[in-house]
Amino acid sequence: MKIKNLFNQKRPVISFEIFPPKKSSSIDTIYKTIDGLAELKPDYISVTYGAGGSGEENKTLEIASIVKNKYNIEALAHLTCISSTKDEIDSVLRELKENNIENILALRGDLPNDPNFKFPDPLHYRYGSDLVKHIKKNGEFSIGGACYPEGHIENDNMDNDIENLIRKINYGTDFLITQLFFENNNFYKFHEDLVKKGVNIPIQAGIMPVTNKKQVERIVSLCGSYIPPKFMKIMNKYEHNKEALMEAGICYATEQIIDLLSSGIDGIHIYTMNKPEIAHRITKNIGCVVKALNEKAV
Repeated sequence: MKIKNLFNQKRPVISFEIFPPKKSSSIDTIYKTIDGLAELKPDYISVTYGAGGSGEENKTLEIASIVKNKYNIEALAHLTCISSTKDEIDSVLRELKENNIENILALRGDLPNDPNFKFPDPLHYRYGSDLVKHIKKNGEFSIGGACYPEGHIENDNMDNDIENLIRKINYGTDFLITQLFFENNNFYKFHEDLVKKGVNIPIQAGIMPVTNKKQVERIVSLCGSYIPPKFMKIMNKYEHNKEALMEAGICYATEQIIDLLSSGIDGIHIYTMNKPEIAHRITKNIGCVVKALNEKAV
């Protein structure tokens, strides 16, 4: 089933994100994560894509195939393009189709860390929108795109960010998933700005339950997410108490999600960090709210 059609059911779409094990780890290590998440009956599970040259892209395809064909859960395969040629992308698209994968999250991807890395010449894909345009020509896939409620870290102009996003939508993006955020009001402002621009495709809010302070600091360094004083106070208060910090992080994420769902958001995408136990806690916390919304949608 194409993910874009899930949003036609007029109920919030709930999904999880996982990432492939490290190159040094067996693919079998991911089964415990999928087993735990499958019990929660998500609408789909997304599988992240390794940076250029890492070799993780093969695991992405394999794991997405496991999610779809072994667990009968829709899979969203991440696909990056900045370091790829058209032939390489076409090869991946063929493999996805052969493995019954109908959904792709089209991304530019991070620049390779290797300073000696040789980019394709000519560079076939400069932006994620270029990949969307190419995939759309294939016609076989539902295409998701990333969006940034607080702006992309490489772009200091929010208006430009939104114009780039609209270009990606016009090229064929079917639905959006946000970068993680911790301040819902920033999302609401972003959503309002998109509506004013005529954007009406579904948007899922990306939520990450943060359970340690170093994780917060890393998030800020990588994507520039705004950390509200309320959240930072929690992190500072319990940083040396692992259990208390985990409880506080789960409660904060739960509060965010309930507020978003109550405001009519199209869906919630939880960045699980391959920790199904945290997804279980949050799913239990929001269970009655989701049930009420689902009943209302019938």
